[in-house]
Amino acid sequence: MVRNVGGRVARERGPSRRTTAPSFARGVDGARGLRGILWFRSPVPSKGVVSVERIVASVVIESLSDPVKTMRCDALVDTGASHMVLPTAWRERLGDLERIREVEFETATQETTRGAVCGPVRLQIEGFPPVFTEVVFVDMEPGDGEYEPLIGYIVLEQSQAAVDMLGHRLVHVKRLDLK
Repeated sequence: MVRNVGGRVARERGPSRRTTAPSFARGVDGARGLRGILWFRSPVPSKGVVSVERIVASVVIESLSDPVKTMRCDALVDTGASHMVLPTAWRERLGDLERIREVEFETATQETTRGAVCGPVRLQIEGFPPVFTEVVFVDMEPGDGEYEPLIGYIVLEQSQAAVDMLGHRLVHVKRLDLK
């Protein structure tokens, strides 16, 4: 499947997808862009432009209070985010989820914002076992007409998913940590 992500074309490759980053992304010393997002340098930059890649995975989220309310979305793997982060505009898609608490977040641009932790939901990253967790709804502005949900480290750990830095994909972790 071919999809336009951030103004550039991305091709689906198994459970994860690689795409080039938007033009605001810079190297480590310039540190613009989104903190914690897995940016990968392309091995062969074209015409002096350094491109970076991102990991995007398909996620199915189902409300436990109303199992008919299910949604599928492509979400960016962001190891700097804690939860599964969705735009507030999508909240009705999952029905009447219980609002557990409101929390304050710091964004990649070091701004603070508030979000609603809601749940419980059944969440499954494509290719990984389902987990029961919470989601966070945050006011987002769509970029290029599309929202960009985030898969945070808590959901990755619950799903036994790890980031393969060389393969630019998610891989299954055999054992959970009890250390």
